[in-house]
Amino acid sequence: MNAPAEARTLPSMNLNILLIGTSIVAIVVGTLAVTRPAAFLESKGATVSAAAIIWMREVGVLIFAQGITAFLLRNEPLTPAVRAFLFGGAVTQFGLLPIEIVGYWRGSLTKLGGVLPNSILHATLGSMLLYSALA
Repeated sequence: MNAPAEARTLPSMNLNILLIGTSIVAIVVGTLAVTRPAAFLESKGATVSAAAIIWMREVGVLIFAQGITAFLLRNEPLTPAVRAFLFGGAVTQFGLLPIEIVGYWRGSLTKLGGVLPNSILHATLGSMLLYSALA
């Protein structure tokens, strides 16, 4: 016999906390990427150039937008649309995970202290989002 629907879904409080946490991180990181792109690049040991600053700001806007979306979804039940957002967020995190690691190994990024925290964040957040999407 199948378990009742409430037993097969992620408790709404846990989803609320995940979405609030995700939104805080994304809004802060996105804001910093838009307003302080050179400092962001330097923290990873990347070469600061006009093109890199433009790219960092573009990525910052995307991260900020994902944070706003997570915040707006924080009180929603675990609907198919919310699951789609969570799954898309997990894909984003797991897609970002190897990029800086490879950049560090190839010497494009020279500061492990700027790469390692992001890598841990991508792995952790990606896992939490995927788990929640599949709950």
